[in-house]
Amino acid sequence: MSTTSFVSIQNTELNLFADIKTTNHEQIVFCNDNASGLKAIIAIHNTVLGPGLGGTRMWSYSTEAEALNDVLRLSRGMTYKAAISGLNLGGAKAVIIGDAKKDKSEALMRKFGKFIENLNGKYITAEDVGTTTKDMEYVNMQTDHVAGLPESMGGGGDPSPVTAYGVYVGMKASAKEAYGSDSLKGKKIAVQGIGKVGMHLVDLISKEGAQAFVSDINKNSLAHASAEYGATVVEGDDIYGLDIDIFAPCALGAVLNTPNINALNCDIVAGAANNQLANEDEHGMLLNERGILYAPDFLINAGGLINVYSEVIGYNKENAMRDTEKIYDTTLNIFKVAKEQNIHAQQAAIVLAQKRIDDILSVQSTY
Repeated sequence: MSTTSFVSIQNTELNLFADIKTTNHEQIVFCNDNASGLKAIIAIHNTVLGPGLGGTRMWSYSTEAEALNDVLRLSRGMTYKAAISGLNLGGAKAVIIGDAKKDKSEALMRKFGKFIENLNGKYITAEDVGTTTKDMEYVNMQTDHVAGLPESMGGGGDPSPVTAYGVYVGMKASAKEAYGSDSLKGKKIAVQGIGKVGMHLVDLISKEGAQAFVSDINKNSLAHASAEYGATVVEGDDIYGLDIDIFAPCALGAVLNTPNINALNCDIVAGAANNQLANEDEHGMLLNERGILYAPDFLINAGGLINVYSEVIGYNKENAMRDTEKIYDTTLNIFKVAKEQNIHAQQAAIVLAQKRIDDILSVQSTY
């Protein structure tokens, strides 16, 4: 005789729909699998331009609410990133709650792939912080809705070099706007976070003759940047107060808050991290007031998305790099619009991205 156990669920206050009312997400999927230990959230923000494409981040979030907030912010950013880059993609993102070094397994990634498959192509995943091309191979065993596969499987491999290149050309466009020349030679540039993207960025700016300052929690990465590129190592939050030309946030988001912005002693902020502004309007305006030129993060870090989109339509590295170079002109156009409309650069980028979405929506609604 079998018995069924019922678990009593306590009455807890959940304001999920109230929280996403302002972000206007289309769909949020909570994924749970006890056997593999999978706990994940997939957030699909907008699919007007095409299926939502965005990487899967694996991180040891302190709370589930923190994970939800991160995936909501990241997926919204992907919508605007795809729109302003002229890609036929929507915005989505996924987070897996856990320590990538301890909790990740083949079973966990393949189970995650099953959840993606159940979305019938509405979401296409790729690698992100805490995940690798090998992880995407496991996901691909359960679904075709994955990009960022190894080159041996016809994919584009690690997209971080292309991401770094997009940040680099966006940084050069920012220098053109601020100094009248896009040369980075002799410029003092602080790179906060030298993971895969950050290290490639240090390589690019060093080859042009810039002086790099770096900070990271990984001591081995710091040692490598110092030995290979002559970078100056900076401890922790000291990086905010450096007397430099350009500050490049390349770690996690929300680092541009009021105290950190007030500590900055630079002309330009141009980095690879997503959602750098803790509050878009407040801190975008604060940067303006302090006379610091801000290159919108979702614009200049779009190289990785451009690269994986190239996989979706038929991978061609030369095309991906060529399309990534367009970030230079788009960045200059954003600065032009911001000045004409007397708004900060992040707001100008969102206005242009949203206009493309609205324009295509009006086309789709015509019969």
